[in-house]
Amino acid sequence: MHLTIERAQLLSVLSHVHSVVEKRHTVPILSNVLIEAQGQTLTFTATDMDLTVEERAAANISQDGATTLSAHMLYDIVRKLADGSQVEMRLDPENEQCHIAAGRSSFELPTLPRDGFPSIRNDDMPEPLGVAGPDLKQLIERTRFAISTEETRYYLNGIYLESFEQDGTTGLRAVATDGHRLAKCEIAMDLHGLTLPGVIVPRKTVGEIYKIVEGEDEALELSVSETKIRLKRGDMTLTSKLIDGNFPDYQRVIPANNEKLLSCDPKALAKAVDRVSVVSTDRSRGVKFGLDAGAMSLQSNSAGIGSAFEELEVSYNADPLTVGFNARYLSDILGQLGGEVAHFRLNDSASPVVVSDPEDQTSLFVLMPMRV
Repeated sequence: MHLTIERAQLLSVLSHVHSVVEKRHTVPILSNVLIEAQGQTLTFTATDMDLTVEERAAANISQDGATTLSAHMLYDIVRKLADGSQVEMRLDPENEQCHIAAGRSSFELPTLPRDGFPSIRNDDMPEPLGVAGPDLKQLIERTRFAISTEETRYYLNGIYLESFEQDGTTGLRAVATDGHRLAKCEIAMDLHGLTLPGVIVPRKTVGEIYKIVEGEDEALELSVSETKIRLKRGDMTLTSKLIDGNFPDYQRVIPANNEKLLSCDPKALAKAVDRVSVVSTDRSRGVKFGLDAGAMSLQSNSAGIGSAFEELEVSYNADPLTVGFNARYLSDILGQLGGEVAHFRLNDSASPVVVSDPEDQTSLFVLMPMRV
């Protein structure tokens, strides 16, 4: 194998594939990226056996061949090379080394034969659905913060994705919850008669998809089966296993009869929560909220540290109410509200609260209260 490729193009490809690879793996070859050179096309493949990313790039190939190199080492080398440089890669099969050179820099990296790289099954997938990059980005941004990190409840370790049809409108819906908060986002779009089954996309896959769609306006191809999800963008394909589990009935978690309405400035509230929670040193960072006509108080106490108190002007015309929230969970939700007003629909101090932006009907959030 002998080829030359422009550094920026090589770096772009490696930035997508290297993050799939675990830095330390019990199977050495899974720390490597598979590089295949044929004709004038260079193909890179990385996998952790659950998630696979494959991307092609044009290159000046003088000798076909294939090998595997440490994904993170190769990425670190390329990103530190000079802008605009041409990167030469030459495989020496006799000593199992790959020579990499750019300008006055040169490197010798050990290789592992391609025969040891796992063969990735290219299963047939249902007909793909065209999805705009910004739409998919919004679905992820509005929900991924609520993905659970508790491994025992593995079925919450991802985003639940499904198609929906309501009042003549079709689209995609994403939901995530960790049991303390829930985030739901819907994007209206023409599904062209296709139906996506309700599936759970793993947390790592969600992160990799977000990297693909971030800053991209082009259309993507999304395919979902009962066991896999596939996303294609140009010369790149991401394929991932889905979480095999039953996502909870999230509709039952969303209160329908919360009649007490609190309206406030989400940015002002977020700053107040951040200030008041400074004195809270416990893991939950609990803040007590006191609601009364036209005003809301925020209070936090920590033994041996001190206390904090702040008042905000709000719109609230129901009976006085005291309720506690985890400051971090509340701040995460407030960070998703882009408008000038946040609506909190409450029932009592022990019931979940519905948070929304009245100007944005695509997203809805639920937050469980806590004792403070």
